Amino acid sequence: MTRRISGIFDKYYKKYDAWYDKHAFAFLSELEAIKKVLPKKGKGLEIGVGTGRFAASLGIQFGIDPSERMLAISKARGIKVKSAAGEKLPFNDSVFDYVALIITLCFVKDPLQTLNEARRVLKKKGKIIIGIIDKDSFLGRLYRKKKSLFYKEANFLGVKEITDYLKASGFGRVSYYQTIFKLPDRINSVEKPEAGYGKGAFVVIGAQKGFQK
Repeated sequence: MTRRISGIFDKYYKKYDAWYDKHAFAFLSELEAIKKVLPKKGKGLEIGVGTGRFAASLGIQFGIDPSERMLAISKARGIKVKSAAGEKLPFNDSVFDYVALIITLCFVKDPLQTLNEARRVLKKKGKIIIGIIDKDSFLGRLYRKKKSLFYKEANFLGVKEITDYLKASGFGRVSYYQTIFKLPDRINSVEKPEAGYGKGAFVVIGAQKGFQK
C-alpha cells in the first residue's frame, strides 16, 4: 500500500469501518464465501487487516496493515497486529497455516511480491485466501467509473490476473467462489455463495502452496 493510500485509510478509518454496519448483509455474504475456502483451524494471518472486521469474524489471529489508526481498532477486536506492508512481512519463514488478503491486493504496490511474501511465511501445503472485487464484474466496473473515496486509488484486478500471479508465485490447486450478485445497498438477506466466478462481484480465490498444475 502506498503512503497516499495509507493516509486515506488513516484519515477516513471510521467511515471505512461504518460501511460494514451499513451494508451488513453484503458483509455477511462475503464472510460466507470466504468460509468456503478458509481452513477451519490453524494459525492465520490477514495481510491488510484494516479495522479487523474480517479477521475478528473469521477467527484469524494475526494481522498486518500500514494504517496505525485501523490497527488500533483491529487490536481492540482481539487481533495480534503489526504495522507493515504486504511486500515485506515481519515474520519468519513457514509460520502460518494460512494467509488471507481480503480486498487488499488492489491496494498493494507489488501484487506478485506480496504473494511471494505470503508464500514465504506459509507452512508447507499452507493455504492462501484472496478476496477481491472482480474488476470485470458489474460492481468492479461501477467502482472504477465512480472513483469512490477508497477505491479511486485502487488497481482493480481480474480473476485471471490473480490466478496468473498465484501460479507465478508457486501456488496451485486453485478454487473459486463468488457472491454479491447485486448492489450492496440492495442486499437484504445473506446471499448463498456459488462456485466459480463471472456472476458475483466479490470473488474468493483459494490456493495451496507447493501444488502447481
